[in-house]
Amino acid sequence: MTKAALIIAKVFSNIVLVFTFLVVMLTVFLTGYAQGYGYGWNGAVEEYQKLLSDKVSSTSKPSATTSPVHRTQPAPIAWGGPQLWDAVNKSRVEHGVNPLKQKDELCTIASIRLNQILELDKLDGHEGFSKLPTDRPDLKWIFEEYDMSEFLVSGATSPQNAVDLWFNTLGHKKLLTGGEYSFGCIYAQSGFGVAIAAY
Repeated sequence: MTKAALIIAKVFSNIVLVFTFLVVMLTVFLTGYAQGYGYGWNGAVEEYQKLLSDKVSSTSKPSATTSPVHRTQPAPIAWGGPQLWDAVNKSRVEHGVNPLKQKDELCTIASIRLNQILELDKLDGHEGFSKLPTDRPDLKWIFEEYDMSEFLVSGATSPQNAVDLWFNTLGHKKLLTGGEYSFGCIYAQSGFGVAIAAY
């Protein structure tokens, strides 16, 4: 082979190697995103490191000198309903609509719904919200007095992340841009959020 052919072959092999790396990282990113390990590049890196760690721990035999791998738990989410309430109202004002005014009866609904979701440890597709007037007849009057909508979020890492997730979903965007809503209440914990908006 000529020197030029060797250089071309080396460049081509490097391109294939980089392309393969990018495909692997994209696959890891999408897997991590789908399974809720995080969003963006950090989530992909965490998932990739986990996959590597699992592969190493499942293929290598422990020895007397091998120390156990201790995985650190994710930091607790240090925000809740008040911070999400502020972020939602800030976004509403930025989008030219009125901030929501808090109503205690709507907070009762939001609180019940958050507890239901935390107990399930996943979103329920608004099933609990639609059953609430039947399951809790004492609350039926609230559903009769207000025209309410429920907005749910899970896996949010911050109040702004929750707002971004809502904004980037057509049906949920109304929480941030819907001028018809006058009242609301928001409860959040452990990355889950429940917003009740009404008029």
